[in-house]
Amino acid sequence: MKKKWKIGLGVCGGIAAYKAVEVLRQLQKADCEVQVAMTKEATQFVQPLTFRALTNKYVFVDDYAPDNPDPIAHVNFSQNIDLLLIVPATANIIAKFANGIADDFLTSTYLASTAPVMIAPAMNTAMWNHPATQRNIRRLKEDGVYFIEPISGELACKTIGTGKLEEVQNIVKQVLDFLESKALSKQPATTDSVENFDLKDEHFLITTGSTREEIDPVRYISNYSSGKMGFAIALAAQKRGAKVTVIAGNLSISPPENLDIIKVKSAEEMHNAVMERIKDATVYVGAAAVADYKPVNRARSKIKKDSSKLIIELEKTKDILEEVSKNRHEKLLVIGFAAETENLENYAAEKMQKKNLDMIVANDVSNPSSGFGSDNNQGFILTKKGIKIEIPLMPKTMMAERIVEQISELIKLRQNLEKSENVDSKIESQS
Repeated sequence: MKKKWKIGLGVCGGIAAYKAVEVLRQLQKADCEVQVAMTKEATQFVQPLTFRALTNKYVFVDDYAPDNPDPIAHVNFSQNIDLLLIVPATANIIAKFANGIADDFLTSTYLASTAPVMIAPAMNTAMWNHPATQRNIRRLKEDGVYFIEPISGELACKTIGTGKLEEVQNIVKQVLDFLESKALSKQPATTDSVENFDLKDEHFLITTGSTREEIDPVRYISNYSSGKMGFAIALAAQKRGAKVTVIAGNLSISPPENLDIIKVKSAEEMHNAVMERIKDATVYVGAAAVADYKPVNRARSKIKKDSSKLIIELEKTKDILEEVSKNRHEKLLVIGFAAETENLENYAAEKMQKKNLDMIVANDVSNPSSGFGSDNNQGFILTKKGIKIEIPLMPKTMMAERIVEQISELIKLRQNLEKSENVDSKIESQS
């Protein structure tokens, strides 16, 4: 029987290499076909024979090994898999990947790979936090590589901190969720496919990022929103032919090119920018984390540290989402977000009803693996019709595709309703 997924498992030289054996076993139990490639350093921790016995397949270490059955294995290995998974990934392999170095089988395979790449790092805390490592990780994320973030715990060096390999069951879960979401996001090559721009008549107005409410010239109230989710939705909608306008607050990322972006700082500026443009939109997506409160009075000069306490009087900012919903034109769909730390479903349903939204996307921002600033997200979608769609942990780019797909379904319902109303109108005029 054909296996569900083909996975290339790359194993690097770290003490956590032994856990790659258990990752392999659990992937096999999930009906995946796995073939292994190792660095020479990894063979010092686990013998290739272990993986060969478990997979009944040749384990690649060296392209030039006399017993290598494939002279261009780094190409064939990488282009016949659904995912290249690196467990564990050392600081060294991350640096090589980020800088395009291909000096062994695994690094050559990475460069030749046409499959998505997921990396599960494991290293000493100081190495993980080093600016060079973090710079390399940012570069790989920009290149589209997905990371299974390490966790905090006791390391092999007997220190405690971030750098420990994620638990095996969580690695496998993230891999399987990723592959499932990738499969669901693929569109059939028909006349109705994404490539034919099914949203070409739509104009998405999207807010993203955080707002800053100034206390004085050097201080402000804000939050941790990065802008990643909003831009992912913008690109997913643009890919399907929609015209997209993004109103962006404070960002922790560089915005994508080829998008119409209006930059704002405060909730007031974002409110004004939205209300000026909402009449031309057919879909509004409120993905920004807008400050709920702002200082009543902004100090004109820096507030001096003269006392042990500073009391600031705050007032509510304008509720952009609620105003858009109240002042919507008949063809506008209004989509909101609920970022909560508890009672997620209750708060999301209450918010959708109170603000008369067509759809709300809910996510738990207390979860480090899917909170503000993370490349991943999880949660669920609720629609006005009572439909709930669970979204497992996945990259925000893929979650965005799910969101846009559901918005597309709402647009179809709107179009069908318009057609029905037109038919009824004709019948009345003829009677």
